Amino acid sequence: MGYPAEIVREHRYNVDFPHSPARLWALMQDYDRWTEYAPMVTEVQVLHPGDPTGNGLLRRVIYTMPLGRRGAALELVTEVEPEKGYRYTMIGREPGNDQTGRVRLERLGPNLTRLHFEERYHLTRAPWKWFEGPLYRFINRKNEESMRRLSDWLNQHPEYRPELVENPQTR
Repeated sequence: MGYPAEIVREHRYNVDFPHSPARLWALMQDYDRWTEYAPMVTEVQVLHPGDPTGNGLLRRVIYTMPLGRRGAALELVTEVEPEKGYRYTMIGREPGNDQTGRVRLERLGPNLTRLHFEERYHLTRAPWKWFEGPLYRFINRKNEESMRRLSDWLNQHPEYRPELVENPQTR
């Protein structure tokens, strides 16, 4: 049984959080804290900080995979709009294996933000392409869990950037 040369998978997810976009953004940019809420992440290394807004940032994310395996992703962050979102490209070792994604924060009201997450990926090299579906179902579940835990972490740490909690009367 053959496999089509180009199968691109896409995962989209959104969820509403009881936090301001500024506070969510601050935690998302605090790479030392990713391991506190992202269950797969064991380390984030900032290889190049990019410009003052983070556009052009290059990071290496070290993560755990099923069966005790470890992985690393080089991620280039582009199209940064502080407190609104960014795009990223996970740079593969071989051409055609790059994954792309976008994170967007949409203000719904004071301390109410909808997080939009999307990712597109496909693997072209055996044996990984044969396990792409189950592998990315696992990754998608962990990505969604990370986003929920990001909000939970902020709920559990009111001392984190309290100046970014919006006063409903001033917005």
